Amino acid sequence: MDHSNHVRLSSAELIPSTLEGATIYGAGDEKVGKVDHIHGTGMESTAVVDVGGFLGIGAKPVALPLHELEFMRDEKGEVHATTSWTKDELKDLPEHRHSHH
Repeated sequence: MDHSNHVRLSSAELIPSTLEGATIYGAGDEKVGKVDHIHGTGMESTAVVDVGGFLGIGAKPVALPLHELEFMRDEKGEVHATTSWTKDELKDLPEHRHSHH
């Protein structure tokens, strides 16, 4: 997929309702994961990404700073993201665990 002509999201669009469920494409333009949910707001927030697995089974959640992902819309208006991380690098990250307070 050629992402060069896709429209980058504005900072106002970097909100959970827009980003959750976005497919993430890695260094080799392979699908590396999906945004499960977002912690925080704006560029300081963290995206929790499900890496690997199939249809949500066996996926590993990892946390990435939002600035490591470039969110954009394709010709159909679908939100997706690109990152310089590869799937293997993401799989090597520590698993994100929910902290319950």
